[in-house]
Amino acid sequence: MAFFTISLLNGISYGLLLFMLSSGLTLIFSMMGVLNFAHASFYMLGAYFGYSVTSVLGFWPALLLAPLGVGLLGAAFERYGLRRVHRLGHVPELLITFGLSYLILEGVQLVWGRSSVDYRVPVALDGPLFTIFDTQFPMYRGFMMLVAMLMLLALWLLLKRTRIGLVIQAALTHPHMVEALGHNVPRVFMLVFGGGCALAGLAGVLGGNAFVTEPGMAFSVGGIIFVVVVVGGIGSLAGAFFASLLIGVLQTFAVAMDASLLSALQTLGVELTTSTPGYALLNLKLSRVAPILPYLLLVLVLIFRPRGLLGTRES
Repeated sequence: MAFFTISLLNGISYGLLLFMLSSGLTLIFSMMGVLNFAHASFYMLGAYFGYSVTSVLGFWPALLLAPLGVGLLGAAFERYGLRRVHRLGHVPELLITFGLSYLILEGVQLVWGRSSVDYRVPVALDGPLFTIFDTQFPMYRGFMMLVAMLMLLALWLLLKRTRIGLVIQAALTHPHMVEALGHNVPRVFMLVFGGGCALAGLAGVLGGNAFVTEPGMAFSVGGIIFVVVVVGGIGSLAGAFFASLLIGVLQTFAVAMDASLLSALQTLGVELTTSTPGYALLNLKLSRVAPILPYLLLVLVLIFRPRGLLGTRES
């Protein structure tokens, strides 16, 4: 019971971190039609900015200032780089964001080095939140879950209950009409792109000390967030939320379970020998195949439901 509960909570906390990452990417795509290949790099910047600000001012100012700094960089990139190639189509957009990801990686290595940095969980949140049958659930993971849920609520209120949200949604479907009403649509796009990058930065501040802050962290999550966006449905925030939780729980349980399909078959009374075809594959531990499970889910979704779980358009 303790194993199931703690693994479920760990999976949900990881899934909510993925949602913080993927929500910004989903927002940018649904608004601008741009798949930002550098999105995970802004997540990495958030972690490094959080580390630097924490070392000077502490964690709580970093929680505000680091995402703000990442958002400003994202807005500047959209204004002076992405906007110039936006009219040329999707391929130039992909190339410029792909190039930006490498520029950010090299910049991070120049400033902070190639090794991991000592970015730690704040002392106030370092400890167990509760204990179940001698198994502790970290307080910091509970804090991550709280911030993610508050972010989800804030996004929903912004898009559905404010004038700014109405302008954003209108600019998505009728940009010329919105511009005719006196709104600066390019500025709206810039703010949306910067806001999406700020959400990635917030995920970096929270995830950098929960996991590891090092130059390879963008690569480790970059593929996963695109899986989340496609599985949930491109452009769907609700889809990204459910897909994030699904993938987070799936991977966490796979890593935590030291079992294989072979052991499950033996439990059911099926006896297999080393000469049985596929024996080596059946004997693989779930923890070893955990990294490929999200991509397997992606393939299945693309085959049976190309628009994603809650998407309205084909992926």
